[in-house]
Amino acid sequence: MPEVLTAPLVVEFPFTRSLGPVQSAFLTGLRERTVLGVRARDGRVVVPPVEYDPVTADELCDLVEVAPTGTVTTWAWNPSPRRGQPLATPFAWVLVRLDGADTALLHALDAPGPDAVRTGMRVRIRWAAERTGAIGDIACFEPAREGAGEPAEEAAGVGAGAPRVGAGAPRVGANGSRRGGEAPLRGHNADGQGDIPAGGAGGAGGAGGAGAAEAAEGTGAAETTGTTGTTSTTGPGRTTGSPGTAGCPGTAAYQPQAHSGQFGEPVTGIIAAARLDYVYAPGRTQSRYIQGLAERRTLGERCPACRKVYVPPRGACPTCGVATAEQVEVGPRGTVTTFCIVNIKARNLDIEVPYVYAHIALDGADLALHARIGDIPYDQVRMGLRVEPVWAEGARYPDHYRPTGEPDADYDSYKELI
Repeated sequence: MPEVLTAPLVVEFPFTRSLGPVQSAFLTGLRERTVLGVRARDGRVVVPPVEYDPVTADELCDLVEVAPTGTVTTWAWNPSPRRGQPLATPFAWVLVRLDGADTALLHALDAPGPDAVRTGMRVRIRWAAERTGAIGDIACFEPAREGAGEPAEEAAGVGAGAPRVGAGAPRVGANGSRRGGEAPLRGHNADGQGDIPAGGAGGAGGAGGAGAAEAAEGTGAAETTGTTGTTSTTGPGRTTGSPGTAGCPGTAAYQPQAHSGQFGEPVTGIIAAARLDYVYAPGRTQSRYIQGLAERRTLGERCPACRKVYVPPRGACPTCGVATAEQVEVGPRGTVTTFCIVNIKARNLDIEVPYVYAHIALDGADLALHARIGDIPYDQVRMGLRVEPVWAEGARYPDHYRPTGEPDADYDSYKELI
């Protein structure tokens, strides 16, 4: 039984997007320690703000300022923070309904342990020491402290339709923290069930825009906004407590304040570093192929029905749908069946442009593989060119293919492999 290989792989790229007036105002506001929402057609205040009404799809532009304090509506404990998440120590992912908002914001809560977190607890924003106009400007949430304009008791009736408490405590002092966020795929709330949506700090659901980039990367880079998703936890028309008197009957309702969304030097675009780390296992068939390359042998597999030899092998014939087990050594020489000239330099690839990538039908194979063509000017590469592999010292696979000096292959000999 051959050894099944595995290898850690990383897919990483920068995602750039421009911001419209709503999300520009939201991110610029965070830089100025101001949290903005947008009023939907039914009167609800959506935080983070969206550009279009989630129910009617109407364009929204009525911005309002909400408080930097709020109530945890559900949570999940993260015992093992990953690279790029908001905190380096264990923390809780929380959905926080800020005072004055009708939807919840997903972010991290700095807490000593899961026993210190509960649905209904009062929290407040901890601002990052350095703010650039990104969701990471909210470093995390922290439990609200009694005596700082915020009561210590829990909000009554959260998630049960009861009036929710409110507070308009002053903003806390800035405290630096790592930025970004990545939501666990599964989580639990105070009842021990429920899902925590993926997508990082910011929107609590939905997809697209800046939030989509944060979900593809899963790393939660500081530049990503996560502003596109929202989760409505209760309906409109609820009353809230006033600052310092939350939960007390008869107090004035907390009202979000209208805001123009105008700031100096507005943020107009973001660059999010999307990254996916994973472990790739090629399986037994391709493990044999890779191990053969390390011995400078190219192994294919023959279909028992159509008798075609496939390189690289896949373990089954894509035409007949039957398993392939007979190994066949092919090459090492082959014929260029078609090619392209690459004019854009790839990141982390030390090859000067322009260069040529080609499909090469190795002698004895019925499927062309692709590889780089070298040791020949790019404008002299042609269909039918006979090539052979070039191995670097200690390499486990060919570095590139070069011309053999043989006459070009006749078109009829490879036309079925184009």
